[in-house]
Amino acid sequence: MTRRLDDALAALRAAASSARLDADDVHREAAQLAAGVCGDAADAWAEAFDERSGRFEADAETGRAWMSKPTPLLAKLIAQGRSDDAQAYAVALAGVAVEACSLDPDPSLASINTAGRLARAQLGAARVAPSGSGAGPTAAAAESASAVTPAVEEKPAEPAPTLAELLAKLDALIGLTAVKDQVHRQVALLRVNQLRDAKGLKAADVSRHLVFVGNPGTGKTTVARLVAGIYRALGILEKGTLVETDRSGLVAGYLGQTAIKTSEMIQKAIGGLLFIDEAYSLAADQYGDEAIATLVKGMEDHRDDLVVIVAGYPDEMAYFIANNPGLESRFATTISFPDYTTDELVKIFESFCSSADFTPTPECIAKLRTLLQSEPRDQGFGNARLVRNLFEAALARQAWRLRDAKEPSVDDLRRLGAEDMPDTTKGG
Repeated sequence: MTRRLDDALAALRAAASSARLDADDVHREAAQLAAGVCGDAADAWAEAFDERSGRFEADAETGRAWMSKPTPLLAKLIAQGRSDDAQAYAVALAGVAVEACSLDPDPSLASINTAGRLARAQLGAARVAPSGSGAGPTAAAAESASAVTPAVEEKPAEPAPTLAELLAKLDALIGLTAVKDQVHRQVALLRVNQLRDAKGLKAADVSRHLVFVGNPGTGKTTVARLVAGIYRALGILEKGTLVETDRSGLVAGYLGQTAIKTSEMIQKAIGGLLFIDEAYSLAADQYGDEAIATLVKGMEDHRDDLVVIVAGYPDEMAYFIANNPGLESRFATTISFPDYTTDELVKIFESFCSSADFTPTPECIAKLRTLLQSEPRDQGFGNARLVRNLFEAALARQAWRLRDAKEPSVDDLRRLGAEDMPDTTKGG
């Protein structure tokens, strides 16, 4: 057992004694809580809690269930209205959850995330707010955990996606191989930085803000939404939310008001990710300059609870970042989104059809390929947006084709033929 876990357990026993809780019950609860955290370290857990390793899996399952609700003993204190005892016990439980990771000499990111969620659930249930009082290592660890996400509500929401689930969604996207690789590298960098910090090593000053460059419809917003969730799963952001805006959402009609409007957008994104599309348009005039200055200040003031992604065309974004020192120092990583190939765009069209329960014929797909290959792949090429427009145009043309059919069959309603595909990429 590590010194810090030993201290956390001592604090738990003290809080339990003050609350007149049965010592054996407290020991079992602590063992279950720790088992839910410490991954595959069954032997270390058994030694630390004087338990049989054969109980580990069952106890771990019990412990993980407390990621969304208080432990039975804490729930009892809350139900009895003993708020002071409940809060003291919750802080001690949070300390045990945080320090139980140390039973595994190389804790996984999933274990660290589970520890944080367990700690936050107990603190939230007892309505403990971080006080900054510095009441020792266990309380400090609990405060750190509670700062990551809001207090647990009485009726818990659906569990947020895990890091593994979010990365699987990223990898399942069509194309974007280089983008996926860069996001995985960013995750690895941030994860190792967290592990170094947890082990008392110097952590590099890694910028979490990103620049996305590429044509419209290349998946920038989709990936940004996944990055927001990934940062939440890593414990970097409190929420996995994305607030999307552009120049019109930041710039007002006159100087002075722009700073207020931009500040309001920043406040809306606190705890999550602010995604600014066509951000280069802010470099056009003094109104945009005011928005940029306000944005840079907001990023500094909220460096621990705000991530910003700026997006746009490659050349314009390079100029935008390079000509503002405040932005250049904060956006160290640029991820390029290439245009989709024709084969990838066909797969995207087929995914639209599948999701909406339509079946394109081979002739329909052949006509789609011809249309896509005829479209110039220059700046402004629409990519998935173009495919979406063609899909919606095909649905409209199919509906018109079936307008006089009184009882069309299921196959008729599903089928998209070449005749339903527009004759041009403009939808005509």
